[in-house]
Amino acid sequence: MSSATITTSARLMNSTPQTEEQAMVRKVAVSSFLGNFIEWFDYASYSYFATTIALVFFPTDNHTVAMLQTFGVFALSFILRPIGALFWGSYGDKKGRKAALAHSIMFMSGASFLIGCLPSYSVIGVGAPILLLLLRMVQGFSASGEYAGAATFLGEYAPTSKRGIYCSLIPASTAIGLLAGSTLATLMAANMNSSAMVGWGWRVPFLLAGPFGLIVLYIRAKLADSPVYQSMNDALESKGAASADGQIAAKSGMFAYVFMVFGMGHISDKFGRKKVLIGACVAFIVLTVPAFLILNTSQFWPVLLVELAMCATLTANDGTLSSYLTETFPTSVRFTGFAFSFNLANAIFGGTASFIATGLIALTGSSIAPAWYMVGVAAIALVAMILSHENTDKDLNHI
Repeated sequence: MSSATITTSARLMNSTPQTEEQAMVRKVAVSSFLGNFIEWFDYASYSYFATTIALVFFPTDNHTVAMLQTFGVFALSFILRPIGALFWGSYGDKKGRKAALAHSIMFMSGASFLIGCLPSYSVIGVGAPILLLLLRMVQGFSASGEYAGAATFLGEYAPTSKRGIYCSLIPASTAIGLLAGSTLATLMAANMNSSAMVGWGWRVPFLLAGPFGLIVLYIRAKLADSPVYQSMNDALESKGAASADGQIAAKSGMFAYVFMVFGMGHISDKFGRKKVLIGACVAFIVLTVPAFLILNTSQFWPVLLVELAMCATLTANDGTLSSYLTETFPTSVRFTGFAFSFNLANAIFGGTASFIATGLIALTGSSIAPAWYMVGVAAIALVAMILSHENTDKDLNHI
């Protein structure tokens, strides 16, 4: 966890004298942060080690085909995310946020750990990529409840006036997970030869998911379900129912993301989630193609400025989305609604992104082809946001 996140979290939690409730909020924040961190650390590891994974599981003379197969496994693993979202969401809404998050982290981190133990294609042949796909699907099924569940859990504990900035811990952990995964990959690539990377190096980040998951499980075992969820259950019971420069620029952007995402969460508290999300959609439509053109110049300072500009745009979305979705659904179906809508979008647009981008570039011969795809997606999102409702200042019990 970065010092910036620790400082921000500490400021949030220590603004008033310590109470038992504040101590619980602190534990919820830490467990939510770490659980989502594991999910995105895994994604970063798979993406940054994709070339090596392609050699281990899809040996072929055609590098593009191997990469498409590798990213195809990544995309296919997202098929189960909407199903997992309904499962974990329903489980979390009926049995409690704590129980759902405790069990999902076991399966998610366990699947990642087992990926690090898989034999290669040279050892068991076609069984290797089949097992990789199965474990990625288990990981995707389990991870589908993590982001939504963590944000829901934290949002229900957070004070109404600061829900946006509290929930921004979740997208912050996404950025830090990606940053940690990419940094580890960079360090390993700089200090290991290719044979070591193919032999065992790529396994390291996946094996780390094991102990990380146990830490989060231990913390979550000490938590109590959110007061608003307990309040709902009490009410129901009363009624009788229950590149080097590129790497530096990218890492700088992710580092800046952590700072900016809290600011965007705070801005959404002041001006409303809907306005901020509409602004993010417009910014993506306007800036994406020029940003890709500048990125293609490979000049450090222009690239860095573009990374920061797009990072600010992304934080306007990410820093607001977790609190927006938390406020969109009533308590009885909040986990399910958040998880299903978030993961359905991830399955359609997120898991397929690398596959589609690689395919578009190969098909058109243009490196900015994915930018137009992003513009189209942002336009769809803009229409949806214009038609949406604003619930920023509402008590969660009244939604």
